[in-house]
Amino acid sequence: MKRSVMVLACALLLLMPLVRAQKKGESTTRSVQGLVSDQSDAPVAGAVVQLENTKTQQIRSYITKQEGMYYFYDLNTDTDYRLRADYQGASSPTKTLTSFDSKKQVVINLKLNKK
Repeated sequence: MKRSVMVLACALLLLMPLVRAQKKGESTTRSVQGLVSDQSDAPVAGAVVQLENTKTQQIRSYITKQEGMYYFYDLNTDTDYRLRADYQGASSPTKTLTSFDSKKQVVINLKLNKK
């Protein structure tokens, strides 16, 4: 019994650095995706989605395809981002992806409103 307890304790000691390394290696990036739709909830192809980094004010853009989807990846988890969609004079309200949201894959749908 003592021997099996000792073997188990040694095994745990050997595995601890691996567990810590895995925790340290947790991803510091995330992604955001969503659907751009019009007022009748139909997907909008060709809408321009802008993602603004609130720290650097750098803007990335994505043009939606036929299904109205957009996707941004490799975003810092400790940065806030603002999202907005525009299409033929219509715009969506600005939405914020906050650093307090701990999800690695976030979905934010954007609905266009006529001006």
